[in-house]
Amino acid sequence: MSVIDLPAGKSASAVPTIESRDLRKNFGAVEVLKGVSFKAYEHQVVSIIGASGSGKSTFLRCLNFLETPTSGEIDFKGQSLEIGGGKAPAQSDVERLRRRTGMVFQQFNLWSHWTVLENIIKVPVHVHGVPRQQAVEKAMELLAKVGLQEKVNAYPTSLSGGQQQRVAIARALAVEPELLLFDEPTSALDPELVGEVLAVIRSLAKEGRTMLVVTHEMSFAREVCDKVVFFHDGRIEEEGPPAEVLRQPRSPRLGAFLKSVR
Repeated sequence: MSVIDLPAGKSASAVPTIESRDLRKNFGAVEVLKGVSFKAYEHQVVSIIGASGSGKSTFLRCLNFLETPTSGEIDFKGQSLEIGGGKAPAQSDVERLRRRTGMVFQQFNLWSHWTVLENIIKVPVHVHGVPRQQAVEKAMELLAKVGLQEKVNAYPTSLSGGQQQRVAIARALAVEPELLLFDEPTSALDPELVGEVLAVIRSLAKEGRTMLVVTHEMSFAREVCDKVVFFHDGRIEEEGPPAEVLRQPRSPRLGAFLKSVR
């Protein structure tokens, strides 16, 4: 696949923020990723689309080693992690990559026995060694950003799905990530709550955050993203600017997919 550069007006490093080369993932005898090569640059917002089972969520989870790839190579700002052929990345390198990324999941994954504040500050304090008071001040800033500062002492079970997902976004931002990964962040929400979460993600895009977003929200992909990547059967079938990929798809499979989600 050819590299899709940023549109005019957005600056980027010559080195990709994240790159995969021939990335493969097997679950037993089933090959879910079949040699995915991909690049995203600083300040890019990339939508990853495709039917259920196409490999897009597995790909996202492999990028920060929530799933260990079977083979291939992942490069994060010049730090290369190679897998397969008897090679495995050092655990210290994996942890370093994870510290530089934040991830938002479909099902929120908040700790129900902790308050909103505790959910946000636990990782910065106990994993990154941030002083508690500093972490609390940052958490309050982030809750204001996502419009939930009044929920600081609430427990997740008292929040709506949209509110829980906004807390999850604040938690991901608390580690000051260089890359944000969103795995279908609105798929578990009732339709009336989708907009409030997408509004937060749109605001992050305007800040120039580097983000990869697995989504079925085509309006979001069209309006917010710099690049759209279409997965089919464990491979990238097509990629490019939204105006091209979503309006004039070259792949018949992409064309059929877009008709199914409109």
